[in-house]
Amino acid sequence: MDVALEEARLAAARGEVPVGAAVVREGRVLAKAGNRTRALNDPTAHAELLAIREACRAEGSERLTGADLYVTLEPCAMCAGAISFARIRRLYFAAGDEKGGGVVHGGRFFQQSTCHHAPEVYEGMGERDAAALLREFFGRMRETPEGG
Repeated sequence: MDVALEEARLAAARGEVPVGAAVVREGRVLAKAGNRTRALNDPTAHAELLAIREACRAEGSERLTGADLYVTLEPCAMCAGAISFARIRRLYFAAGDEKGGGVVHGGRFFQQSTCHHAPEVYEGMGERDAAALLREFFGRMRETPEGG
């Protein structure tokens, strides 16, 4: 989770929503990323998707069987879908997202009968640090006249 938190900090420094992710297998980081939706003008450039894409390229496969994903914020439904399709073994996320989450909030993607693969899910690891990054970021956004 430390790698994901550092990616979230880097995202915040770039003016992106501070979310970071890391794909890990057997203690080795396969890929890491922070949000880049603004930099890439791409609403799908969430940290989870970027890390999954990079890990798949590195592994030469569309499946990441046996890999774990660490992310600083509960994944949205789009990212939950990608996690399922990539066959991620375990998902660890720091802060829950009551508004946009798709794992333990919202649509609860992995609990749907149409979900073909559900990872083991662990929440709360690094929650305090991740939540603080988000609060600070959105607090700064509210203080600026253009709101980001």
